[in-house]
Amino acid sequence: MLDDSAAYVDGPWTHRTVNAAGARFHVAEAGEGPLVLLLHGFPQFWWAWRSQLVALAAAGFRAVAVDMRGYGASDKTPRGYDLVTLAQDAAGLVRALGSRDAVVVGHGVGGLVGWTMTAYHPVSVRALAAVSSPHPLRTGRLIASGGPGVRHMVRAQVPILPEHRFLADGCVRVGDLLRDWSAPGWPDTEAEEQYRRAFAIPKVSHCSLEYHRWIFRSRWRPDGLRYNARLRPPVRVPVLQVHGDLDPVCSPETARASRRLVAGAYRWVRIPGAGHFPHEERPEEVSRALVGWLGEIGGEQADGAREGDGERR
Repeated sequence: MLDDSAAYVDGPWTHRTVNAAGARFHVAEAGEGPLVLLLHGFPQFWWAWRSQLVALAAAGFRAVAVDMRGYGASDKTPRGYDLVTLAQDAAGLVRALGSRDAVVVGHGVGGLVGWTMTAYHPVSVRALAAVSSPHPLRTGRLIASGGPGVRHMVRAQVPILPEHRFLADGCVRVGDLLRDWSAPGWPDTEAEEQYRRAFAIPKVSHCSLEYHRWIFRSRWRPDGLRYNARLRPPVRVPVLQVHGDLDPVCSPETARASRRLVAGAYRWVRIPGAGHFPHEERPEEVSRALVGWLGEIGGEQADGAREGDGERR
């Protein structure tokens, strides 16, 4: 097992710790300008956004990629892995970083956190980019699909055993999952090694699986019913959805159905030849899509958002 030094990967960014929502969060940041908060998915950490950190900084933005609660060098708390608390974490980070609001970019579970922020902390979200992440009210379709993401989530409901399985043999299962969920050709050796080392940080395996346990179990509990009710009003901030056309976890059609839950400006970008990790499998294409979209929404606010539906194939 390793300490959290595995999360401090060198590069053209600055590392620091930020206190928010009663916890400590490790962030990597680059650039100056309007805040863009980057939320990673499973089984990764802030480093998933390394290409976008550089591209966004070069485009005139302050890009901040965070190790979410339970990951990397952030706090591994005993509880707090429901989407409501995680959205509170992200909103608290926006304030702790000295901003009133931010463009939130989230991948996978990080995208679910971003969608949740639009309902629970709307003043903190100027716009949302969801990468490989449908609106939470569309996750029922994923569960019904029985795909690899669903099989993983079902297996995660068993206590203790899934954690041991992921930690066995130097976290080799992490590399297997990355390959299973991506298009052929990714990850390379460097990426797999980084993710295996970061996942071996004490408590990460347990904390990261707690996200999936809440998402699955809450569907039949009062807290999940309250959450779904809170998410029903349409999203009014500008939304960009980026999705790999070969994503085995969530089909493009399922993800794009989120459009019906967005009342503001909307754009759909489909990344050819990419699986569940398009920001890493096709980083230049995703970075161009983000920078171009950010340039178009400019200073646009939620209540002044225009209607629109663009697609790039």
